[in-house]
Amino acid sequence: MEIKRVAGALGAEISGVDLTRPLDGERAAQVRRALLDHQVIFLRGQDLSPRQFLDFALAMGNPIEYPFVNGLDGYPQIIEVKKLEHERTNFGGVWHSDTTYLQEPPMGSMLLSREIPPYGGDTLFASQYAAYEALSDTMKRLLDGLVGISTSAKADVSRTREDRIRSDGRQGAAQEYVAEHPLVRTHPETGRKALYLNVAHTAGIKGMTDEESAPLLQFLFQHQVRPEFTCRFVWTPNAIAFWDNRCAMHNPVNDYHGFRRVMHRITLKGDRPV
Repeated sequence: MEIKRVAGALGAEISGVDLTRPLDGERAAQVRRALLDHQVIFLRGQDLSPRQFLDFALAMGNPIEYPFVNGLDGYPQIIEVKKLEHERTNFGGVWHSDTTYLQEPPMGSMLLSREIPPYGGDTLFASQYAAYEALSDTMKRLLDGLVGISTSAKADVSRTREDRIRSDGRQGAAQEYVAEHPLVRTHPETGRKALYLNVAHTAGIKGMTDEESAPLLQFLFQHQVRPEFTCRFVWTPNAIAFWDNRCAMHNPVNDYHGFRRVMHRITLKGDRPV
């Protein structure tokens, strides 16, 4: 197994791992350690069946179901993340950490590329460790103890789900989920502090009026995705991206109109941010 960093802030490609075969305990621990060290890891050339993809997820954590979209037949934890040739909006096409509007947001998420466009469709990732550490001491003290209000109904992200809800939506799903989480969370495994808010889901700050919270949130939304905090992954067939939602955000680039892009996604159970 070899690990090669892809950018200064986060991201690493792993080679020498064949996920068509079950991971033994030692190799699974090495992959999990790489995730904690690099925040997002990439494995190319993994032509996996849904069962094999789920087995990899089970070796990394506890797969859970996505609240808005049905999973594959027989594999409810695996959803299709797709944009079809006639569609103009891509699923989740805004900077975000997955489902922070849940009381216990996921630990991590993984995508497996099934069909990719001839160009475009890359995914950006941003280190929230780096974003937090670059703040002034005064700003860090200001954020200490502040609680963000996350909602699934912010317009700029709910629009990115509309095509998939029409075609694959889950019956009985709640119209809106709301949760409160600290703007700065401490990673439960590494102990490092990371910004934990995002333009897709964070709608306000507990105890503040909208007029008070908006300037601070707008500054943080812009700060947390500065180029030096990011990496970019160019997809190839049968590639996996596996990221740590507790300290990394992502943004799928919507620059391939007229072409199909289909991914399989699994999310892994997390804990309540503190």
